[in-house]
Amino acid sequence: MDTMRDRFAPVVSRLLDEDPRVAVVLAEIGVDGFAEAARRHPDRVVNVGIREQLLVGAAAGLALTGMRPVVHTFASFLVERPFEQVKLDLGHQDAGAVLVSAAASFDWPAGGYTHMAPGDVALLDTLDGWTVHVPGHPDEAETLLRHAVAAGDDKVYVRLSLQSNGRALPVDGQRFRTVREGRSGVVVAVGPMLDTVLAATEGLDVTVLYATTVRPFDGEALRRAARAAGTDVVLVEPYLAGTSTATANDALSEVPHRVLGLGVGRRELRRYGQVEEHVAAHGLDARSLRERIGGFVGAAVPA
Repeated sequence: MDTMRDRFAPVVSRLLDEDPRVAVVLAEIGVDGFAEAARRHPDRVVNVGIREQLLVGAAAGLALTGMRPVVHTFASFLVERPFEQVKLDLGHQDAGAVLVSAAASFDWPAGGYTHMAPGDVALLDTLDGWTVHVPGHPDEAETLLRHAVAAGDDKVYVRLSLQSNGRALPVDGQRFRTVREGRSGVVVAVGPMLDTVLAATEGLDVTVLYATTVRPFDGEALRRAARAAGTDVVLVEPYLAGTSTATANDALSEVPHRVLGLGVGRRELRRYGQVEEHVAAHGLDARSLRERIGGFVGAAVPA
């Protein structure tokens, strides 16, 4: 199966052909995937070199001329390193763009901590007006990329990952999807965490919601699920633990509730390791999640 990032360049190359407003801005990473598109559209495929602040600044300039820029590099170089430009050049100027990241929280452990960005979504949460898509499968990534580019002049972040669920589900770029119903709590699985959450909650009497668009947060879906399944809520996110805890609390502010946020821990892991080792070290494997979720919602967890 191809990866989300494998799907990215062909999809956006087709969008370049279809829509004269679309432009692609790169900073060396991903250039090879757009070689043919650059030959067809040399004025709309821009490589600024290893200059991430310029990457975002150039995208903002294109947006201010009426273009729809799609900006791509690793998450740590797209959100963290040029954050001032994201805040000012895009946010303060109200310039829309589609930021599409790769490498996620720890997709390339050999690259070290410079190439990891578990805090990307939390950082964007400090800014106003961002839509955040976290697909869990390449097919979902394609759908959400198309949604993002078509979203007028909105500011959109699409978080691609090598981690993926086994099959795609229908996604609409807005709402959470109910994939399992129960009566003893609600578990929200974000993007590529769904398969692991379903394995972790097998036999537990909980509702599982699937979220591929986390900002805006679908508070109505959470409230609806909580009315039927109870107000113990567990969020399982593939980035910094607790990123959406405050948002879930706000959604349930009118009823007594408890929220547990699970995700990537703050402690830095200083050995490169493999992706699977990072997953286990952060307690995001099925066995660890089962213990945490079952203990929180009070469900009996078979040995």
